[in-house]
Amino acid sequence: MPQIPVENNERLSLRIASKEKSLLIRAAALQCTHLTEFITRTVVSAAQKVVDQNERIELTERDSVLVLNLLEEPPAPNAKLMAASFALPKRS
Repeated sequence: MPQIPVENNERLSLRIASKEKSLLIRAAALQCTHLTEFITRTVVSAAQKVVDQNERIELTERDSVLVLNLLEEPPAPNAKLMAASFALPKRS
């Protein structure tokens, strides 16, 4: 498999049990890839899922309609909101 030159070669060191390393090597071999490529592809995919789950909110259709309705017709400000707005420093 030809190696593609990389401008920035960041390194990451980690310690794992030999049994786990053997499993990773075996899995990489089964996918006909290098260990580094296998780990990178697998871990980056898992990391992206974690980030997506924690940074994205998925609404049901009902909730989407509710949010859109609130944006189109926002409720009148209540007493707490009015008090907070008057407490803000005045801009000049």
